[in-house]
Amino acid sequence: MKVTFLGTGTSQGVPVIGCNCEVCLSLDFRDKRLRTSIHLDIQGQSWVVDTGPDFRQQMLREHVQRLDAVIFTHAHRDHTAGLDDVRAYNFLQQMDMPIYGTKPTLDQLRIEYAYAFEKNAPLGLPRLNLHEIDAKPFSIQGIEIIPLPVMHLRMPVLGFRFGNFSYITDANFIPDETLERLKGTEILVLNALQHERHVSHFNLTEALAMAEKINPGKTYLLHMSHKLGLHATIEKRLPGNVALAYDGLQLDI
Repeated sequence: MKVTFLGTGTSQGVPVIGCNCEVCLSLDFRDKRLRTSIHLDIQGQSWVVDTGPDFRQQMLREHVQRLDAVIFTHAHRDHTAGLDDVRAYNFLQQMDMPIYGTKPTLDQLRIEYAYAFEKNAPLGLPRLNLHEIDAKPFSIQGIEIIPLPVMHLRMPVLGFRFGNFSYITDANFIPDETLERLKGTEILVLNALQHERHVSHFNLTEALAMAEKINPGKTYLLHMSHKLGLHATIEKRLPGNVALAYDGLQLDI
């Protein structure tokens, strides 16, 4: 399995429009963060987790020629706003795009992309084949995926475990049942928004404490805002088994 971090930023991305802080003005490519998403090349399948506003740009940058499924963590716009651009893959592959999400997520997609679900919709619109999932493990083309339920303040969000790779974004609470599902994971991806406490995301201190509790071989942090600081500065302060993810980072697992 190869994992590519398509984006590692929070909802505004980095740099933030109109901001002149040192992070937003940084020339380090690792401080340029599109909205959070990953691509998985797994057993011949090409999947993405979430399609944020930068989806088209991310697919072009990583030369993703085929897409077999989209898996959604939740329905916030910074994770769903690019879904219309799967129509390029509809055309290339001559197939409806399989979409996996919880009922609240799929219901929101039906609202935001109502035009794609109209009867006798004209050609050129995205063609979506919706598959409802919940906390139970499910499979795509015979590959098992274990959902990792977490809370984003009062909003349920799903992380996902693919083999020994576990991915959690937009969380500030991980229940005991999910911690059990995380046991033995070799690589953990976890959100770390900023230094200050936040109402719906782990801050850096909380993310590090959670990583220590889960105890994977390696933890990568993502969904970071400009308030976290410069990549080069923060990475020097992290434990040896923790790193900041960055856009374009690839892991061979």
